[in-house]
Amino acid sequence: MRILVLRALKLGDFLTGVPAYRALRRAYPSAEIVLAAPRTLEPLRELVGDAIDRIADAQPLAPLANDVHGADIGVNLHGRGPQSHRVLLAAGVRDLIAFRNDEIPESAGGPERDPAEHEVTRWCRLLRHHGISADPRELDLAVPPVLVPSRIRGATLIHPGAASEARRWPAERWIEVARAEQRLGRAVIVTGGREETDLAHRVADAAGIPTTHVYAGRTNLRELAALVAAAGRVVCGDTGVAHLATAYRTPSVVLFGPIPPTAWGPPLRPYHRVLWNGTTGDPHANRVDPGLLAIPAERVIAALDGLGA
Repeated sequence: MRILVLRALKLGDFLTGVPAYRALRRAYPSAEIVLAAPRTLEPLRELVGDAIDRIADAQPLAPLANDVHGADIGVNLHGRGPQSHRVLLAAGVRDLIAFRNDEIPESAGGPERDPAEHEVTRWCRLLRHHGISADPRELDLAVPPVLVPSRIRGATLIHPGAASEARRWPAERWIEVARAEQRLGRAVIVTGGREETDLAHRVADAAGIPTTHVYAGRTNLRELAALVAAAGRVVCGDTGVAHLATAYRTPSVVLFGPIPPTAWGPPLRPYHRVLWNGTTGDPHANRVDPGLLAIPAERVIAALDGLGA
């Protein structure tokens, strides 16, 4: 039996789907479970345990590779359709687990999508509607077997980048935060993707952080996960690193702007702090969201200090 799960998105999307992957494994212990997602997420697959057998490289709403066609069950964890539903149906899945969309008759038995629902809860509810028990608290990941230098264990991890300009807090404020953490005697490391290397070095140079502590552009996802697991605290925007902090229960401060934390924020645990101005906007805008700009550096510094020693 093969189950094909569509979630061809990014790091945060992969991590918010973890409880659903685990629920499917419990419901179908002997099935081959294939996740259609970008190949770059492969380093994280083993950290979820045995929930996913393999990742089939896929891009958002693109046709799926022939070798995953003909699955017994297709599970749409991508969206509410109709495009994503059609991607699975075009791959010849025999049964479809998906939210209802009037344009897709095969989805008629699915539940209605609630736009205000948290991303983790959403997919668990979808599975429960189809008789599959799912627990949204099952977010933890295994720590990857990656050597982390002792000099940065317990450091403050700053991740200044984000997928869109709307969610990128100004570099000058990250610099203030980095300086404040160092004044308190905490080592600081700066992470980011390859395209965020210049930003990371700009923050580090201005804050007096050694270049050895800048990991932007030189880690894969498994190595990034190891850094988050080893950190003493994480501070970042609404991005995938925030979900890694949740997965490893690393104390964190997460800055929200156009998207409310009720949709994508960390669970209610004592080691996470959410900062949000209470407004929403366009998460794909080409300028910083006004609500995010309304969060001053002093507030972030105080929240980090409130996490404890």
